[in-house]
Amino acid sequence: MPMLRSAAGSSRDRILQAAKSLFASRGYENTSTVAVARQAGTSESQLMKHFGSKEGLLEAIFEEAWQRINAAARAAAAAESSPAEKLNALVALILTAFERDPDLKLLMLLEGRRIRKEGQMIMLTGGFREFVRLADSVLEQMRRAGQLRAGLPVDGVRSALMGAFEGLQRDQLLARRLGFPARYRSKDVRALFTAVMAGFLRPPRRR
Repeated sequence: MPMLRSAAGSSRDRILQAAKSLFASRGYENTSTVAVARQAGTSESQLMKHFGSKEGLLEAIFEEAWQRINAAARAAAAAESSPAEKLNALVALILTAFERDPDLKLLMLLEGRRIRKEGQMIMLTGGFREFVRLADSVLEQMRRAGQLRAGLPVDGVRSALMGAFEGLQRDQLLARRLGFPARYRSKDVRALFTAVMAGFLRPPRRR
């Protein structure tokens, strides 16, 4: 893998890109800050100046990704009038982000939920919390519109849907890397998620 010394952008941007690539290919635990700095064509002191630690670097990768996703998600939600269509737009955004950036997908699914220092979970960044609030807002709109089954807590529905989505993506990733028995294709993920979502929707009234 060539060094990123000649790549455009600031040293901070090069460090983020190098870290994402190395964490995904070698594993977070097996990648040192020295290796990241060398790959980025800068010094370890610059890495520490920008991110403070390797954990801070991983957190920054997630945070910047969620900020980009959230900006697109707010725009997509504003463009849709139906709450159900807003939810579909959020799902489509995450799928697209993962398809365009396989390294980010791997890190979010395999490293993002891992408990680290002092029991904190790196994935719970401000950007991720903002996405959760946006998802809850859309589901609340669905509840008020009578589209969700009565009596179901919105945060519970969100947790169930996010768990299903992450599980589908993670098992598919493990199938490719480790032969885990999950043979469904990427295009099946949306259909499977839609089937899961259908279980939370209020049945149409019989005439």
